[in-house]
Amino acid sequence: MSGWNRARIIGTGTLLDSARFRFLLSQHCGIDVHNIHAYILGEHGDSEVAAWSMTNIAGIPIDEYCPVCGRCNNWNAKRLEIEETVRNYAYHIINYKGATYYAISLVLVRIVGAILRNEMSVLIISSVLDGEYGLKDISLGVPCVISKKGIKYVLEAKLSQEELRALHNSASILKNVIKELEGSW
Repeated sequence: MSGWNRARIIGTGTLLDSARFRFLLSQHCGIDVHNIHAYILGEHGDSEVAAWSMTNIAGIPIDEYCPVCGRCNNWNAKRLEIEETVRNYAYHIINYKGATYYAISLVLVRIVGAILRNEMSVLIISSVLDGEYGLKDISLGVPCVISKKGIKYVLEAKLSQEELRALHNSASILKNVIKELEGSW
């Protein structure tokens, strides 16, 4: 609607959720968060997708690392617990503080800093998709390379079939909300 190049249309996406995801994995595994790569994709909300297939600790896929770690008896149950905690984190904070505006301001500082410094950083931000992940004309949190011109390109990581289905579900939910909003104008 803006007529702008899609590289200039940026949302905070699931950057905050991804940071929370890495933090929880760091706490669970007893590993510095800087050595953990983990991403939440899709909408910032109830249909967000934990991209376990992209999750690694020091380059070791999480499913290979966990048997070595030995910190839990049932990794599948722990994965579900971590996902639910990430998904419900905002509700928890709102119950205690009444709002979540401090963390999102840090996300904005991170995005603006990446643009101003031309970092070429990979951030999980909302980008208008044009065929990536089989999606079009919807803005979702996906891995993007950020430069001084905005989104240089969307990284299309190989997701599991389950994760890809969940990402498409998240897109459908957002598209339905957009239709509802357009109907109320």
